[in-house]
Amino acid sequence: MTTFAKANVGDGAMTLPQRWYVNDEVFAAEQQRIFSGGWVCIGRVEHVQKPGDYFVAEVAGESLIVVRDEANETHVFYNVCRHRGTRLCETQSGHFSGSMQCSYHAWTYALDGTLLVARNMNAVPGFSAGNYPLQEAAHAQWEGFLFVNLAREPEPFKTAFAALLGRFDAWNIGALRTARTIEYDVACNWKLLFQNYSECYHCPLVHPQLEKLSASDSGRNDLTEGPFLGGYSELREEGMGLTMSGKTPRPPLGTVGGEDLRRDYYYTIFPSLLLSLHPDYVMVHYLQPVTTTRTRITCAWLFDPNTMARPDFDPSDAVEFWDLTNRQDWHVNELTQKGVLSKAYTPGPYANAEGLLAAFDRHYLAVMNA
Repeated sequence: MTTFAKANVGDGAMTLPQRWYVNDEVFAAEQQRIFSGGWVCIGRVEHVQKPGDYFVAEVAGESLIVVRDEANETHVFYNVCRHRGTRLCETQSGHFSGSMQCSYHAWTYALDGTLLVARNMNAVPGFSAGNYPLQEAAHAQWEGFLFVNLAREPEPFKTAFAALLGRFDAWNIGALRTARTIEYDVACNWKLLFQNYSECYHCPLVHPQLEKLSASDSGRNDLTEGPFLGGYSELREEGMGLTMSGKTPRPPLGTVGGEDLRRDYYYTIFPSLLLSLHPDYVMVHYLQPVTTTRTRITCAWLFDPNTMARPDFDPSDAVEFWDLTNRQDWHVNELTQKGVLSKAYTPGPYANAEGLLAAFDRHYLAVMNA
């Protein structure tokens, strides 16, 4: 049986020292240790539905092509031609008609990465096309999400994600489809966004529309250590929903029922995904650190495709609610970044409501070997 408890920090828990938020060398080390060495979410499988469909993702400075091949298998290739290293794909998404071709010298690859054509190379002694397939990165699928790992010997995905496998079956997330996305460019360190998401200490002041529907002190957590952190907050009344009207016209997802109809679940999936589970929709934030003080965020709202097919389907009530909430968060996170940059900043004490932030710090510092 899953046990949920209120957040608690214990004695002496303090925020991270300044350098972890402002130092470019720290950022470079994060790119190597965390984003090149762990499982990073890059999107949804639904974005490559048919053979030839592709999109381009960036992880730790590497450009990656996600494509579905003729055998209906997905691949994640480095966006690098094996001839002279030219970037193969210049557009963010689209459809390949059976192959991928480099625009420089027309080396051409099958959708499974096999080198099909290398112009005028047959006369080169010792050349074999079989030695030059596209370089492929390890990838895995979970709940319809695509994860990539750039490590030479990555930890098996099922081992890394053991705590989450099967945990959210009731929402049937893998079958959901993206109805709306909004991109944000936020002037703060990526860790501040993770930390902000993991506490509602700020909610009465920053999010009055959220506090009206879900009490900030109702949060209880079941994952409190390690790479995955979170739990639920309760809606104030039965029948409420986190929308602009406070209600929802949509049926529950999957087999969501019982007490989950009055709960909203929030989990951080270190280091790239914020997962919000609501009775009638799922919201996700994909985070991509750009610089020490800048983070790109894509927020997406997922719904049951049968509900989306209804003529009266309109996700705007949920989208507008969370777009407002997001922008409120981004504003205070940017203020925090500005303050942390000051010579007056020193680590401050965490409140009990910020227990997951202290847990995030512990895991982060362990990964950074600090």
